[in-house]
This record gives sequence, structure tokens and C-alpha cells, in this order.
Amino acid sequence: MLNIVLFGPPGAGKGTQATKIIEKYQLVHLSTGDILRAELAAKTALGQEAKKYMDKGELVPDKVVIDMIGLKIDKNHDASGFIFDGFPRTTAQAEALDILLNKKRAPISIMLSLEVEKEELIKRLLGRGKVSGRSDDRDVSVIENRIRVYNNETAPVKGFYEKQGKYRAVDGMGTIEEIFERLCKVIDQVRN
Repeated sequence: MLNIVLFGPPGAGKGTQATKIIEKYQLVHLSTGDILRAELAAKTALGQEAKKYMDKGELVPDKVVIDMIGLKIDKNHDASGFIFDGFPRTTAQAEALDILLNKKRAPISIMLSLEVEKEELIKRLLGRGKVSGRSDDRDVSVIENRIRVYNNETAPVKGFYEKQGKYRAVDGMGTIEEIFERLCKVIDQVRN
């Protein structure tokens, strides 16, 4: 089973590359945002529990998110693997994910971290803001704050996977195809 954590700052191209990786390697996309929205829409027990926190403007606790991921994995038991998008965002989440996946005998195979220069991230996000309508992609100060938050709070997760020998930095500069080719080269090394 091939389980990938796709990682990188806002604007690194995770969504674009995840789509291409999923198609090529026939993986199931595990986006915590999508899973959460689906659980809420289906009014599941976990969805209702998450809603209690969201209604108060609080973050959904890691345990609830991990339980949702566990259910999604169970529903796709015949999958050739999963790509985790937007999760884990903290070392505590990475530890909890490891515990869950080890119980299911499906550990993370690799963490692919797209490395992109700050100026390029800002350029990409401003460009996306022109077509997406997302207000957080149109304001340079908001973009810089998102990058700062990523560097301070999320980037430390790299160290967790580095200690396990699963972290791989991938140059995220260049065309979509060039970046995809680099990602595939690393994935193929892990699979063989």
C-alpha cells in the first residue's frame, strides 16, 4: 500500500499535484476538509460531534478528525493507497495518524514536501486569487501571514517524518509537469 502525505506551504501546488498523483497511482484522496464536509452533510455521529465545535468557532479536535479518517480508510479497504492532503498539520496529528495507520497495518510510505520560494508562493496565490474569488488569495499581507503560520506551526511536522526516514523535499519550482516528474521519480523510488 502506498500512503503519501503531500506537504508544502500555501501556494506550493499541493492540490494540482495531488490530482495528478491520484490519477497516476490510483490512490484515494483524503482531504480532511472534504471528509469533514461529507460527514456534516450526511449528519453522521462524527459529523454532529464536529458541528458542536464548529458552531462555537472552535477547531474540531484531532481525535474527531482521526476517527473520520479511520472510517474513510475502512470504507476504502481495497484501495492501493491514500494521499493525505491538509493533514497532518501538527506533530500531534502526525503521531495520532501514525497510531491509526499502524493499527490498520498501512503506515505512511513517504512525506513529499514541495519546496517553493516565498516570492513564488505569493505570485501563485495572487494569481489564483484573480480566478478563484478567494479573498485570502488577494491580499499580500494575508498571504504572508498564512506562510508565516505554516512556517511556525505546520513546517515542524517535517521533522517528525524526517526522524522516520520518510521525509523527501521536492523542488516545487518550475512547470506543473516538471514538478510532477520530480514527484513521480521519488514515489517510484519508494515503491521499488
